[in-house]
Amino acid sequence: MMRAEEDGDDYIVNGSKIWTSGAQGADWIFCLVRTDFDAPKHEGISFLVLDMDTPGVTVTPIELISGASEFCQTFFDDVRVPKRNLIGEPGKGWTVGKRLLQYERSSIGGRGGTRQRQRTIDEWAREYVGEVEGRIADPAIRDAVTAQRIGDDAYQLTIRRSFEEATSSQAPSFLSSMFKLYGTEQNMRRNDLMMEILGSRGLGWSGDDFSGAERGATRGWLRSKANSIEGGTSEIQRNIIAKRVLGLPD
Repeated sequence: MMRAEEDGDDYIVNGSKIWTSGAQGADWIFCLVRTDFDAPKHEGISFLVLDMDTPGVTVTPIELISGASEFCQTFFDDVRVPKRNLIGEPGKGWTVGKRLLQYERSSIGGRGGTRQRQRTIDEWAREYVGEVEGRIADPAIRDAVTAQRIGDDAYQLTIRRSFEEATSSQAPSFLSSMFKLYGTEQNMRRNDLMMEILGSRGLGWSGDDFSGAERGATRGWLRSKANSIEGGTSEIQRNIIAKRVLGLPD
């Protein structure tokens, strides 16, 4: 948990923030900090922005199972932040944070980016599984690729709502949780299918025995496991959809 205590015209921030994407190269960071220690759960949280060069800020990259370190844990030790860096009202930061999460979830959902991956997985299937009379040779793989493409097409049609919201200058709604849930789950299924297509060629991690594309596919599959966590877990998205979209009772 991150705490921010008032000290004259400043806040003194202590705590840590994990899964801070790109923190090792960032100039600024925003943080949700508790400023009212007696308020209930989501109340008493404020939204602060601060310079990453401020004394007391330390960034530690986190190596993922894919070998990348795009996420970091950021530590704050008696970091002095001017009160003018407060966004919104004191104690109302969770409202700001929720709105930002809706934008993030729309982005993580992969809006507009699936068609190129469709072609790629189809081409890889033909290369690694083979083709007969212009079709993927293995009927089970052929059915799986077809199902994946149908899911991608259905998703592309659904997210037109999001584009319409953006063009009408409206912020993303709770439907962003639906986009995030389906988009990330679909991406993980796509990567699982890619590994099935590659077979033993999907075991490559390093060395010249595997092509760069094969090693990249393996690492991409490992990286995709984070999709169900980042931006709010899939379980959280299902809860939001149930309550805020479908109006189901607790």
